[in-house]
Amino acid sequence: MERPDNLIIVIFGGRGDLAMRKIMPALYALYVENLMPEKFAVVATGRTGVTDIAYRGEVKKALDGMAEADRGAADEKVHAGIVDEKSGANSDKFVELFHYIDFDTSVAGEYKRLPDFLEMIRQKFSIGGNILFYLSVPPDLYDVIPRNLALQGLNNEGDGWKRMIIEKPFGYDYTSAEKLNRTLLETWNENQIFRIDHYLGKETVQNILVTRFSNGIFEPLWNRNYVHHVEITSSETLGVEMRGSYYEGSGALRDMVQNHLLHLVGFVAMEPPSSIDSTSIRNELVKVFESLRPISSEEVHRTAIRGQYTGAHVRGGWLKGYREEANVDTASMTETFAALKFYIDNWRWGGVPFYIRTGKRLPTRVTEAVIHFKPTPHYLFSGESLCDGCNQLIIRIQPDEGILLKFGMKIPGAGFKVKNVNMDFHYSDLAAERIPEAYERLLYDCMKGDSTLYTRSDAVLAAWKFLDPVLEAWKNDSSIPVYGYPAGTWGPEKADDLIEEPELTWRYPCKNLAEDGVYCEL
Repeated sequence: MERPDNLIIVIFGGRGDLAMRKIMPALYALYVENLMPEKFAVVATGRTGVTDIAYRGEVKKALDGMAEADRGAADEKVHAGIVDEKSGANSDKFVELFHYIDFDTSVAGEYKRLPDFLEMIRQKFSIGGNILFYLSVPPDLYDVIPRNLALQGLNNEGDGWKRMIIEKPFGYDYTSAEKLNRTLLETWNENQIFRIDHYLGKETVQNILVTRFSNGIFEPLWNRNYVHHVEITSSETLGVEMRGSYYEGSGALRDMVQNHLLHLVGFVAMEPPSSIDSTSIRNELVKVFESLRPISSEEVHRTAIRGQYTGAHVRGGWLKGYREEANVDTASMTETFAALKFYIDNWRWGGVPFYIRTGKRLPTRVTEAVIHFKPTPHYLFSGESLCDGCNQLIIRIQPDEGILLKFGMKIPGAGFKVKNVNMDFHYSDLAAERIPEAYERLLYDCMKGDSTLYTRSDAVLAAWKFLDPVLEAWKNDSSIPVYGYPAGTWGPEKADDLIEEPELTWRYPCKNLAEDGVYCEL
């Protein structure tokens, strides 16, 4: 992989949790891997005044908090001869490239100081006009910052490219997303805007395309003729922790389904792109979203289930319910669990149900997609019922990343008793290969100008358009309940009713890929 062009990275909200927990470690990991530009500088902004030296100390502390496997990676590479000592691949020299400027991003007049500050950095490091702006700020600033940058001419690409990364959520519903998009495009071009979804940066998500399109044994079966249904789960063991005020205005549907899970659906369901490039892949994703069968307000109570975790004893301790969390309304109707059933109305998937679910305070932290294949046309072995022993292909996104295939084998002995067995591959088996964090891949791609793993505006709007009827019904129809579920369980039992066949249910994954069952540990 080649290095990006020289650039300045400007991080708005440079002292925030996201910047220190994800962005700084990702930039440092790229630096260690010699994937940062030959010349670069980082400018962080914030409202409080601190010196460059003090801010560098904060960044150094954030790097010290990286995972143990990553700490000291630079020194190890230097000693092993992988990184030339002259390149200075260590955290001390890395943080020397950081600068800090304090100003209030909500005040237009404050931005007048930024062009001169950036010019000073350019002169100091002999860097041209390439700038990457990262908006690690609350969503209410997503239209304010780009507009004020444009007023200072910092969107002008006459002296080099200008790109901008915007975090989720991109809008609150279809109307707000469309308004935000229209506002951004008044001063910035679509190819300058990178809407980040960190799920798309995960190696295992990208591997869905490789699994499908590089293996002749899968793609011929990847359609309505052979697939019975598709199931996608993203579960968390944690509650809302200290994010109660944010989560009250969001909920599981906005926080997880609109972006992460629908994009997983897109990768699973898309047609083969004409080539592996940004435009071709994102065109196919949009086609999937535009083919989602609309859910009418009358159908919401049958096709969308919402739940909220309640207090429960788990492993000898008490886990409080959502309404008991800090900054949460004691009569809140915000969902911490969401499950949907829907269809994709196109030639490949016509009639195949898709089931997705996500929730907090579930038994295990896991994200995976499960392809349930149809049963054999004739049951030769006694005791079989619909899909009792049907083949499953499980694509595990996290943790214990890998792929698992379930198929039937004869149990040794008399007769023909069949048992499901597993054939699995774990990414950890690639011991010689380092699996980069999602933010590393996404930051590198943006610096290279590759938007393949970023969300395009038409995809965002299509996803909101699909979910808007559900959001409206949950907001306005008081007859649609919020089902309680005890912390440490797999959500409300009502979610089982989405799967119409009584002999079928959700897969209950464990943290280990090859294991499953209702009683996974929290």
